Amino acid sequence: MKENWRPSCTNETLKARADLFGQIRAFMAGNGVMEVDTPALSPYANTDPHIESVTASLRLPGANDKLSLYLHTSPEFAMKRLLANGSGSIYQICKVFRSEEFGNLHHFEFSMLEWYRTGFGQHELMDEIAVLLRRLQWPETERRSYRSGFEEYLGFNPHAAEPGRLSAKAEDLGFAGGPADESTLLDFLFNHSVAPNLGVYNPVFVYDYPACQAALARVREGDEGYPVAERFELFISGMEIANGFYELTDADEQRDRFKRENRLRQARGLTEMPIDETLLGALEHGLPDCAGVALGLDRLLMALTRASSINKVRP
Repeated sequence: MKENWRPSCTNETLKARADLFGQIRAFMAGNGVMEVDTPALSPYANTDPHIESVTASLRLPGANDKLSLYLHTSPEFAMKRLLANGSGSIYQICKVFRSEEFGNLHHFEFSMLEWYRTGFGQHELMDEIAVLLRRLQWPETERRSYRSGFEEYLGFNPHAAEPGRLSAKAEDLGFAGGPADESTLLDFLFNHSVAPNLGVYNPVFVYDYPACQAALARVREGDEGYPVAERFELFISGMEIANGFYELTDADEQRDRFKRENRLRQARGLTEMPIDETLLGALEHGLPDCAGVALGLDRLLMALTRASSINKVRP
């Protein structure tokens, strides 16, 4: 009898998964954060050159041609439309989809907690995530700047480093991607030398990323005059668990960033993605001051159960 019908996770892990989702929902209800459910299909896609969207097609009744759509890589854009419409603080637990991602820490379909708090900055949202982590398993969390991690494990300030120094250091550590932009080099160096050392004992929040890695975060002047992105990530046992922003509200700046990302995609031989005009319309209408975070629930469950692969925590 064939055994490949069996789920990839055990019943014990399935129960732990249900318990995790239940605790998150209870936590959100206790803090007055409303659960929402937004569409997974959209005519727009993620322009980030490091993320590939999954395409889908369907035929509407009576139509001759199929409609091309994209499965969301995050519910972020749809949720920001709700925020601009006056929803207040919201969260969502859903499946998201990303092409070309598969391995011990990656899957093309995974579960995400997307969470927005109106009136919060990045540190206030980190405070609240730390309270949730205490309820789950981790009584203590730590914080450190992106710069401090680079200085400890690579010996220099990433905000002030010349491109030549970044590329030389990356080549020394085995980077073989050829000519690369500042963001790609910083990403390689961080993932190679800094991230594996983070969250070994306690979960660690890393904050104030380089401005070139702002994505959808605001940028401000740092302590020494260098621009920094008000963005944070959470690491547990060397794994990135969450990615958060003090959200950009400027529609013109967001459009410029989308266009820059599409130019990067074109330069790398990737398909340009359709820009989400409904998100830009919501920003033009007025996104409230808020902070948001995307948290990978499968990886969080891996950390809770000490699973070695994402497949071992997925039903």
